[in-house]
Amino acid sequence: MSRLLVVQNGPGGGPGRFGDWLAEDGLSLEVVHAYAGAPLPRHLAHDGVMVLGGGYLPDDDARAPWLAPTRALVSEALERGAPVFGICLGGQLLAQVAGGTVRGEHGEPEFGSTPLTLRSGAADDPLFRGLPERVTAIEHHVDAVTALPSGVAWLMESEHCPYQAFRVGDRAWGVQFHPEAGADRVRSWEPERLRSRGLDPAELRRRAERDEPAAAAVWREVARRFAAVVRSRAVSR
Repeated sequence: MSRLLVVQNGPGGGPGRFGDWLAEDGLSLEVVHAYAGAPLPRHLAHDGVMVLGGGYLPDDDARAPWLAPTRALVSEALERGAPVFGICLGGQLLAQVAGGTVRGEHGEPEFGSTPLTLRSGAADDPLFRGLPERVTAIEHHVDAVTALPSGVAWLMESEHCPYQAFRVGDRAWGVQFHPEAGADRVRSWEPERLRSRGLDPAELRRRAERDEPAAAAVWREVARRFAAVVRSRAVSR
């Protein structure tokens, strides 16, 4: 069975339904709770790596010392052509490792179910080709990628955050949104924190529940395609 290393950066940020889908499609996930002090491997012995979200910038080594070895693993994966999938913080980390830039508290924050637009650059992408031109995903970020690395494929955008999905090389993807999160994740958010940002918790939940069936079908397909990439890489090794 193909093995995927999963780096978890916070107690509430597990692989969720995306991890369940990958497992259904033949991947064995090794989730490392790096935020809790679980050690990361010095070298990537897995067939791919997935880096999840968290409340840090990708180089916030003082507060999150495990990010430095995570960056090293992602860099090694890029050098070896091993598949990578970065979500939110993980996507920002991929962008930074590959030569892009990330800024904290940049632009307009996005919370809850958010409309995304497929770009023309996704037409031949192994994960994003043929997806609906408009789809939604759960967002939860205040930091953002401000410049993509040179030579990447720019795949998706939203009204307030242009760099929602991109591909580095042939097998490394970063997304700003959370394909692993559904309406249940939105229901778990602290209402007072949302209200302090001028958001209506009930409306966020209602919108997420309304959008979930269509969105889940899309991200299920993306998970299936990523699992196929990892399995193919494992065979080629």
